[in-house]
Amino acid sequence: MTLQTVVAYNWRAGNVVKRFKGHEREITKIACVRKSDQFFSASRDKMVMMWDLEGSSQPRQQFSGHTMVVTGLAVSPDSSQLCTGSRDNSLLLWDVGTGQCAERVSVSRNLVTHLCWVPREPYILQTSEDKTIRLWDSRGLHVAHVFPVKQHIQTYCEVSEDGHRCISCSSGFGGEGCEATLWDLRQTRNRICEYKGHFQTVASCVFLPRALALMPVIATSSHDCKVKIWNQDTGACLSTLSLDGSGPLTSLAVADTTSSLCASFSRGIHLLRVDHSQGLELREVAAF
Repeated sequence: MTLQTVVAYNWRAGNVVKRFKGHEREITKIACVRKSDQFFSASRDKMVMMWDLEGSSQPRQQFSGHTMVVTGLAVSPDSSQLCTGSRDNSLLLWDVGTGQCAERVSVSRNLVTHLCWVPREPYILQTSEDKTIRLWDSRGLHVAHVFPVKQHIQTYCEVSEDGHRCISCSSGFGGEGCEATLWDLRQTRNRICEYKGHFQTVASCVFLPRALALMPVIATSSHDCKVKIWNQDTGACLSTLSLDGSGPLTSLAVADTTSSLCASFSRGIHLLRVDHSQGLELREVAAF
């Protein structure tokens, strides 16, 4: 399998469902369209491609407009628009139906690391290597809010299902930086809580399903080979799983109410499950 290939897995069975080929360089991000078989991929080849899980293994649509590696993808709640970001300091807003670029904006030193569309809102959250978290208004693609600048590169962002809160992740080393931060997305837009305990860059974060615990919980994955579950409100670490030999852990995704998927440099995809028999314990169930 090459790094230019998108691979769809059945995560319950651990088998490959389909491979999608079209990119000429490594793939950096994937974004799925809710309640649909369609998804998007971004690549170091400066391209974004749209695919159909049930259709051809060739791209349905191609989006060409960035001049450097594409590092951010976010699909609008109604699936009609796609926002892309790049190390070329720009954000582009696309019409998914036509494949045409509707808006383009560039901000000096804004090397995009991740994009996330706020549910049921016209807003897009964006993290950057300039240590800044920006909230963009897709209506004209302008900055609606800038959160207080952090001390380290912001690597990733995630928004809660209700759209009220978001998490950003910090780079770092030796425990310096290496935190996740919870922010209020409503009127105050204040910092609510910080989650400290990783020793290297925090690369990903997710809000875990409310059915999982009595209190709201989040999870983070880091280059220190650890996945941690946190009490969202207090910042207390509730569980730590070390995936030794996996290399840096690059991304997290919720699979169902008790299962999550974690991607690693060295060992592929890890299927993780929360065990309630002894408190809140995270276990590795499978890897593929």
